[in-house]
Amino acid sequence: MKSNYFNLKNNLIIALLFSAASIVAQKSETPNTVYDLGAKINEMTLTIGGVLVVATDDGLTGIKPTQSKPVFTFNTFGKLKPEETDFIPNSPYIVVSQGADSKFAGLTKTKRAVIDYMRGDVIFNSENDNWNQIYTCNVILPENKLVVSGIQKEGDKFEKMTPKVAVYDLSSRKLDYSFFLDKPGRVGIARDLSVTGTPLLMKDFLIVPTAQGLIAKSHTGNDLWENKVKGINWMVADATGTEIYGFETTTNGKNTRIHKIGKNGDELWKDDRKVQGIVSNFEITPQGLAVVSDKNDGGSSSILATKNESEIAFLSAATGEDVWDKAPKTKGYVQHFYIQDDGILFGIQQGGINKISFDGKALFKKPLKTGENIMIMAETPQGLIYITSEDANIVNLETGDQVWNKPLKYKNSPAVASTYDSKNNRYLIAADETVFSIDGNSGDISEIAKTKFDEKEMANTIEIKNDNIFLSSSQNMMLLDSKGKEIYHGYFKSPGKSGFIKVLAGVVAVASTALAMAHAAKAGANRSAFGNSNDLSSYNEYGKENKRAADMFASIGDASFKLMSQRFKATAATENSQFILSKLDDGIGLVKVDKNTGKVAKEIILNDKKPEYQIDELEGVLYYKANNSTINAYNLK
Repeated sequence: MKSNYFNLKNNLIIALLFSAASIVAQKSETPNTVYDLGAKINEMTLTIGGVLVVATDDGLTGIKPTQSKPVFTFNTFGKLKPEETDFIPNSPYIVVSQGADSKFAGLTKTKRAVIDYMRGDVIFNSENDNWNQIYTCNVILPENKLVVSGIQKEGDKFEKMTPKVAVYDLSSRKLDYSFFLDKPGRVGIARDLSVTGTPLLMKDFLIVPTAQGLIAKSHTGNDLWENKVKGINWMVADATGTEIYGFETTTNGKNTRIHKIGKNGDELWKDDRKVQGIVSNFEITPQGLAVVSDKNDGGSSSILATKNESEIAFLSAATGEDVWDKAPKTKGYVQHFYIQDDGILFGIQQGGINKISFDGKALFKKPLKTGENIMIMAETPQGLIYITSEDANIVNLETGDQVWNKPLKYKNSPAVASTYDSKNNRYLIAADETVFSIDGNSGDISEIAKTKFDEKEMANTIEIKNDNIFLSSSQNMMLLDSKGKEIYHGYFKSPGKSGFIKVLAGVVAVASTALAMAHAAKAGANRSAFGNSNDLSSYNEYGKENKRAADMFASIGDASFKLMSQRFKATAATENSQFILSKLDDGIGLVKVDKNTGKVAKEIILNDKKPEYQIDELEGVLYYKANNSTINAYNLK
């Protein structure tokens, strides 16, 4: 799904600049902590929980600035490929995988491990628990469970050959329950019980999708029911737990079949419903089922090839039949998708916004034409604000009528920054080397400043600082007064193309407080995990979204999630500073620049023409790869 996470980076973003200026500042060349990992460093990932996870030739290591020694070291599986390490979104968990997937089960050994990087625990290791084959390994939230399926080499010879499912509690780190999918040693026609997708945790039982069909078992392993709905990839239940929807990707991988099953295993639709493309969004509403599927021709040039676009369907929950006589045309991919009280609001990546009632009637007088790449769709007191790479406006959410006298238009800009100035009741948008001011009442548009940045850059950040307007890009930073008069412009020349920096700005994961459910359908995750990601966010309310994330993490009731919650409650330690990588008099280094004054407060010499580093803006820490096996941590406060 290409849904929108509204522009939190108006308020919190990592900005990295280069400088060749000679500025007097406090020098700090000695790191606060040095971590010698004893193996070649391949990649660094700053997690949403603030732990830096480092992939080395030996495995994974986690470090955080409050501890002089690693939080954890996981070398059991040796060197890991990037695709073998899965950071579970908005959680303290990493799932490590090695070996073939379930379709090759039996040919090679498969290994899985689950690490809690906040507390440094290896919660699950298939090697330790004698799992020889792993079909699936899924973290289920907010239940905080791990569901594993495969072949476990325990018991007699028949048990060692019979597919099994185990549920672990991630808080207590203990096995909740396990059961065999078939009776060990059963005599009869062979059945393929390999697990094909993510099991669904219900209140009193578990539904397991297999190549043979769906199997429901109680926590004690008692058979409840089976049906012949095969090859399900993921499932979701309604709020009552009585109706379950299963999604099956067709054999060609281009279409999806939707099945409806009752809690007793009965198929509730006469026929399953086939939709073109892969389902990227699915929402159960009181009026019916909203489905977005993405079609892709796979690069085919045939005139008969599928169009690369999304389809939106609205189905009857009772029958699976189309409610709408005619589906709305998209002519592109759905980038934004929101369920509202009166209907469905959606925006297309290639441009265009529309709103359809649940009975299929157009709620906007006509589809709204917009520029490509809708960066923001969010709710304001005046209506729906949208900002694209070419234009911006506020429109009435009920009719689609424009609120501003006319759309703000600018050249197709690679960077567009925006914020709301509450004191002056105006929207500020920086695009095409210009700062535009739009009156919150009248919608009148005026140009208040030109921002001629060096190296042909454009501002990618704009924020209000003490009634002034702060803008920045990779090599430039600027402060304007409320009327647009320049207070300072700092330009920090880049060392050149050879000074490429690998930046993995993990702290920007704070922008995922919609909790990354955008990819849940494709990932087969439990989409009910943290509430509805299809709610339209309010514009420019970072504090509100941050609190929402903190509350959601706290609601899990687990120690690691509580640590993450505390992190989201904190104010960024470096909110008044910009970090600049410079070619200083003493060599390449990072400088800390005050946003309010433009003055450099600290220099850290790195002596590296191609430095690799990450900055945790919430904690105020720089992590720098000092050599192939060492990471230095510097306090930026």
